[in-house]
Amino acid sequence: MIDLKENLVSRHNAFLEANQTNPTVDGLRKEAIEIFNNEGFPKRKDEEWKYTNVAPLVKVDYTLNAEEATVDAETINGLFVNNLDSNKVVFVNGKFDAALSSIDSEEVTIKPLSEVLVDAPYQEVVEQFYGKIALKNEAFVALNNAYATEGFFVQVAKNKIVETPIEVLYIATGNTQEALLQPRNLVVIGDQAKVQIIEKHVTLNETANLTNALTEVNVGKNADLFLYKFQNDTDNVSLIDNTYINQERDSRAHVFTFAFGGKIVRNNLNFFQNGENCNSVMDGITMIENKQHVDHHTFVEHNFPNCESHELYKGIYDGKSEGVFNGKIFVHKEAQKLNAFQQNNNVLLSDTASINTKPQLEIFADDVKCSHGCTVGQLAEDSLFYMQQRGIPQKEAKALLLYAFASDALQRVAIEEIQNVVNHMIAAKLGVDIDFELN
Repeated sequence: MIDLKENLVSRHNAFLEANQTNPTVDGLRKEAIEIFNNEGFPKRKDEEWKYTNVAPLVKVDYTLNAEEATVDAETINGLFVNNLDSNKVVFVNGKFDAALSSIDSEEVTIKPLSEVLVDAPYQEVVEQFYGKIALKNEAFVALNNAYATEGFFVQVAKNKIVETPIEVLYIATGNTQEALLQPRNLVVIGDQAKVQIIEKHVTLNETANLTNALTEVNVGKNADLFLYKFQNDTDNVSLIDNTYINQERDSRAHVFTFAFGGKIVRNNLNFFQNGENCNSVMDGITMIENKQHVDHHTFVEHNFPNCESHELYKGIYDGKSEGVFNGKIFVHKEAQKLNAFQQNNNVLLSDTASINTKPQLEIFADDVKCSHGCTVGQLAEDSLFYMQQRGIPQKEAKALLLYAFASDALQRVAIEEIQNVVNHMIAAKLGVDIDFELN
């Protein structure tokens, strides 16, 4: 029987010898493998993993060195957001592909992390920000800390408004052996700056790869982050996505998560408000079927007064799919005059689909406005009947109702081309040819 943990621990010394960078990163890697060795992979008895079973993922003898591969430009171009002018960053099997990427460095610093970790001009920012937000004792965080070598680095200078979005495409071509891919991303946004980043994971065949991604974002004073995550992989591919966001005073951070496919997908999205007048926003749409499993865990820590957080997740589950939503808002006693909202709404389209939802508030301040809630139901048969009576075929009527249900989570998307992509994804998932539009 394969013991993935022991395999990963035993390979680490050889990895360190082959991938020396700087004392900060090398020290973190050594510390992380010890943590991972002690913690091991999470089990169902762990409260945070009660409804997501990763046991099938850790019984695979993954390669850590996915084979080098080439992907033609035509295939790549079809995976980017249609008609969107953007900086394009492409990784193929975990390696940065300069030929397929297109970067305008005049607006913003965009580099592969592998260069940043060893280039002298970036050592100060690495020491200040790398590995400083993510919770080191989390098993998959520790594994990424121990082994990650590549990902994207984005740095936005003070007062710089980056108008051109950044699209990051992670391509897996598949191997004769399943691969463990571990992208590591670092984003540093200066005071009064703004950036928009779009992430997309794509596997080009049926190989059962596992991606264990970790992103750390530092949002400066009065700065803006817009982060869009597209997750629409095959039924064999799994993703663990950890995102940690630190916000300084007066900053705004907005994360959209569109989860439309994958064998097991776990999103851990964490916000830490470390100044007054911060605003954290999370919007998400999940549409899955078959035996797909998507788990959203969100956490917002309010440390200062006069801040806000808004959270809206919509889920549509068909077949034998499983959904999980666990959202926690933690309010420290100093965080007065707070406004926090959290809502999770779900529709089950089959008797065999399921959702476990648990919105949570933990409040130690007394002058706050906090609300949370969740709903689980079926499609409204009376509305469906009403639309059919007016000549709309059942399939299209069902699709229109489900789009109306989900589209609330699209209202804050600022880029029209992204709205169009999500609309087409919803239509494709529902098997209809309808041009959905937001009102």
